[in-house]
Amino acid sequence: MPRLFLMRHGETEWSLNGRHTGMSDISLTRNGENIIIERAPHLVGEGRLLDPTTICYAYVSPRVRARRTFDLLFAGVPKPPPHVLSEEVREWDYGDYEGLTPKEIKDKDKYWSIWRTGCPGGESAEEMSRRVDYVIDKVQEIHRKYLEEGIGQRDVLIVAHGHFSRVFISRWVQFPLCLGTHFNFEPAGIAILSYNHRNLKEPALNALNLYADHNGL
Repeated sequence: MPRLFLMRHGETEWSLNGRHTGMSDISLTRNGENIIIERAPHLVGEGRLLDPTTICYAYVSPRVRARRTFDLLFAGVPKPPPHVLSEEVREWDYGDYEGLTPKEIKDKDKYWSIWRTGCPGGESAEEMSRRVDYVIDKVQEIHRKYLEEGIGQRDVLIVAHGHFSRVFISRWVQFPLCLGTHFNFEPAGIAILSYNHRNLKEPALNALNLYADHNGL
């Protein structure tokens, strides 16, 4: 069955200290880069989990931490999969809360929850859900064309961010956005999303946090 590989970028200084990193262009730490470099030969290549010959398309967030993750991941193969930098898979826009820790935000608004209200000056929960749903529709159309018409390759890759990925998983399995709070997605982790019973109407989560950097939060 067609699959979607959803990958969170590697470790950054702000992921280490818990700062909300949306539109800010924060680079990977040296450790974050090294982890991806070390794991890439085991992850990428013909017959491996991320096989460029079976990936039809990759969507990569334009933020440098995601671009660098993608580049390091496929640096050792002759030809990376076709890919595009897309604002559609950027991180949640945290607006006024950009760069703040959860404690700093709670000091401003003790009742705040991103899963209910989003961020003042940034994206609401409804806006985030619509954006993610649009990306899901595009991915599932690629899968439909492969499965029903034999067009393209079977798999899609997205290299993105923590909150984006948690929302994506929740919406993929047709849960409301707010249930994304129950899916922890760690730096450099990979989720596999597919379908049950060879049925595109039965989207499923196959795996979560494969190859994650458990020290990079």
